[in-house]
Amino acid sequence: MFDEYAAAQRAVDTLSDHGFPVGRVAIVGIGLRYVEQVARRMTTGRAALAGAARGTMIGLIFALLFGIFFTVEQGFLALVVYSVGLGAAFGAIIRAVDHAATGGRRDFASTAHMLAERYELQVDSEAAERAAAIIRDRAGPSSQD
Repeated sequence: MFDEYAAAQRAVDTLSDHGFPVGRVAIVGIGLRYVEQVARRMTTGRAALAGAARGTMIGLIFALLFGIFFTVEQGFLALVVYSVGLGAAFGAIIRAVDHAATGGRRDFASTAHMLAERYELQVDSEAAERAAAIIRDRAGPSSQD
């Protein structure tokens, strides 16, 4: 058992370093919980601004992709400006309308994470004894039995 995911990763790395077939290993989280950290209040204006930023990036990607077929003389710069502007406008409108359509049911921005209390390695029964020996001999004090 491992208290931290990083320790379980190190154990798998140790197995890999010793030639163990790591395709037979799974890292399993025990005691899972869902944590959603609220970051800030979301307004229609903030939603539109976020949509504009995402639309700008999408417009830029399309402009660069289609820009392969243009030279500077043929209007590559105009293509970039047009694509970025159009992407920003459509992104802002779509996100603003989408946010307004929720009717205030979710007026916040957040990030979500799955967290586990501890982690364990699960290995095929045929290879479990070898894996345990490698980890016991090489992993050091970060593992627990």
